[in-house]
Parts: sequence; structure tokens; C-alpha cells
Amino acid sequence: MSTSTTNAMQLNALSFVQPTPTSAWGTYLSQVDRVMPYLGKLQRWSETLKRPKRALIVDVPIELDNGTIAHFEGYRVQHNLSRGPGKGGVRFHPDVTLEEVMALSAWMTVKCAAVNLPYGGAKGGIRVDPKKLSMNELEKMTRRYTSEIGLIIGPQQDIPAPDVNTNSQIMAWMMDTYSMNTGATATGVVTGKPIHLGGSLGRVKATGRGVFVTGREAARRIGLDLRGARVAVQGFGNVGSIAAELFAEAGAKVVAVQDHTGTVFNGDGFDVAKLMEAGRREGVVSLAGAERIDNEAFWDVECDILIPAALEGQVTAERARKTKAKLVLEGANGPTVPEADDILAERGVLVVPDVICNAGGVTVSYFEWVQDFSSFFWTEDEINQRLDQIMVNALNHIWDTADQHKISLRTATFTVSCERILAARQERGLYP
Repeated sequence: MSTSTTNAMQLNALSFVQPTPTSAWGTYLSQVDRVMPYLGKLQRWSETLKRPKRALIVDVPIELDNGTIAHFEGYRVQHNLSRGPGKGGVRFHPDVTLEEVMALSAWMTVKCAAVNLPYGGAKGGIRVDPKKLSMNELEKMTRRYTSEIGLIIGPQQDIPAPDVNTNSQIMAWMMDTYSMNTGATATGVVTGKPIHLGGSLGRVKATGRGVFVTGREAARRIGLDLRGARVAVQGFGNVGSIAAELFAEAGAKVVAVQDHTGTVFNGDGFDVAKLMEAGRREGVVSLAGAERIDNEAFWDVECDILIPAALEGQVTAERARKTKAKLVLEGANGPTVPEADDILAERGVLVVPDVICNAGGVTVSYFEWVQDFSSFFWTEDEINQRLDQIMVNALNHIWDTADQHKISLRTATFTVSCERILAARQERGLYP
């Protein structure tokens, strides 16, 4: 990290977080710092990018099945609402922190602006291992958390969605709790809901589909034929598995996959359908006949496309030096630390950044929100067609910006997004 970035982090430090150069918020600040030379007169508003508008920390007490009382730490952060209501997922994970949720909310602000959706960025989370809770306890915790953050969420204020360890059932409980508290069914308060509760067709596969669409376009631009291309995927949940499935359908070979159970390798390419079934059942290592390799060896495998689709901070400087990939598609949020970004650039590895690569999820969440307001629903083909068009157009605009300024796709995405965010901030002015 440059001296100027370090100084900026110190000068603009918030009292309630202590970011490091490779932590989530520190990584975000570094990314913002790199875009400053391209913002012109909008730079005077840039401090708004470095501070969340609102951060709510809540206690989530529930009675466990054994009769004891447990307390969980919950968060909801709204980073910026200049362009519209907040939008962003809710994750249940034992390592969730305020700083992580702040960074994720900020990346959501950038992501929504990158694809020009009328949203600001938000994010939420509970510090918990949901696998240790019964279904009854999980429902209690979700409903109590929703009641606690109900002060600041709503269809026109802030719209949660699924993220790590949350799904359509969690969203159904959140929608019902909010609706009971307000006295009217409010389908638009969350997205990623079950179809019969106002969910959208295509939403489950949307994030993984967005990774594939941007990857397909990037591969075409660098002359990489997807037929026979070797793909390595870290994280085989909703995003990684769907991206793998779509790349396999396009003729690519998925040769390495890592999930929470370990890493498997097949130089000839996996049967992705069987791998997905194993992943849903007991994890990818349960696939019969799969060769298991050391987790760190995942970063050494011969591959053309690397898809980090797990958690933030996974592509370190050391791993960036190791990878054989020509193309990195960020399915996760913040998977690449700034130093690794520079190393990949020096090595000629193209990175399609998270803030455009995985924006398919929020794009179809937007479609769901719009459909809920109108009570008129589109077919899955219409959803996918609209998603592809938005993603391709957004990536083309970002690529043109990168070529114009001779900058990385990440800095170009931040340039496009921050211009839109700060122009909205400037035009709205300050109240009072």
C-alpha cells in the first residue's frame, strides 16, 4: 500500500474501526484512494465515500431449545443512500464484524452504481454459526434480528437480501416479521424470497450467471476460448456452483473446486452436476472418486480461469504470485487484497472485479423489487435477457473507461460508480 493511502486512512480514520491494509475496510479505502485522480471537481465530496451514513449494532437475544438464553451480535450498515434506498444482503457467520459489514455495504454502493441501479449500498449480518442452531432457533434469531433492525429497513428505505448462510427461507421470515410489525404484507421489504411470496424467477442463479456473463465477455476480449478452458472455483455455494455449471455448459472444464470441506481436483474436468449434488449433500470432498488435494495447493493448479467465490481477502500477495490463471472472476465480495491486485496486474492477469462481476444478484433483486411494486411478474427468459443486457452494457462502459485512462477494470469500475454517486450527492446538496 502506498504512503499516501496509509496517510489517507489515518487522516480519515473512524473511531469505531481499526482497519489494516489487508482488512475489508482497509481494502475498500485503498480502492477509493486509487480513483481520486479521475474524479475531477467531484473530489470535494469524496469523504462521503469513506464514512457510512448509518451503522446500527443490535443485540439479538433468543431462548434456545434447551431453555437457556443466548445473545447474538447483529449489524445493519447503510453506507450511502444518495442514489436511492439501501440494498444489500444479510450474512450469518461466526466471523462477521462491524468493519466487514461496513466494507460490504460500501462495495454494494459501488456495485449498484456500476450497473446503474437506483440504489445505495447496505449490508447486514449476525455473528453466529447457523449450523449450530436448530431450525426453530434459526427462525427465532432471524425474526428478532428483523425486529431490531426494523427501525431502518423498509421497501423504500433499505431492502435486505440473501448472502452467506442465508437463503429464501430466511428472507420469508424477515418479510413476515416486518409485515407483522407494520400491519400490512410488504413483499418489497426483502428480495430473494420464495417465488410464491413475491420472489423472482432467475434470482437464485443470478449472481453466478452474472459471473459467467462478465467472464464470457472478458474471455472474448482477451482471446480466451471457453471451449476446453480450465476453471478453478473457490467456494461452491450458490455463486460458485452456478458459475461452474454455466462455464461447463459453454465447454469449459472445471478442474478444481474448494469448499468448506476441502479441495478436489480432476485434470480432465468434473461432472459438475454430480459435484453440485455432493456439495449440497456433504461437501465436494464427498464426491466418489474425487482426488483430494491440500487446500493451499488449490492456488497452484493449472487453470485458465480462477473464480474466488468464497469470502473476502482470499487472494493474497503470495497466492497472486502462484496462480496460473489468465483471468480472475471475483464471485465473492472483496476476495483480492490491494497488493495482490498489483501483482496480478504486473503478471498480466486480468481481474474482473467483484463490483461488476457479481452484480447479477443485485440486478435481479432490483427486478424482483420492481415486480413486487407492480404485482406483475416476468418470465425467467425475460429476466435472463434483461440481466445479460445490463451486465454486458455496464462492462462495456467500464472497459471503455479503463482503456481511456489506462487503468485496471477495478479502478475503472470505481471511477464510473463514484462519479455517479458523488454527482447525486452534489446535486442533492446538504440538508439542512
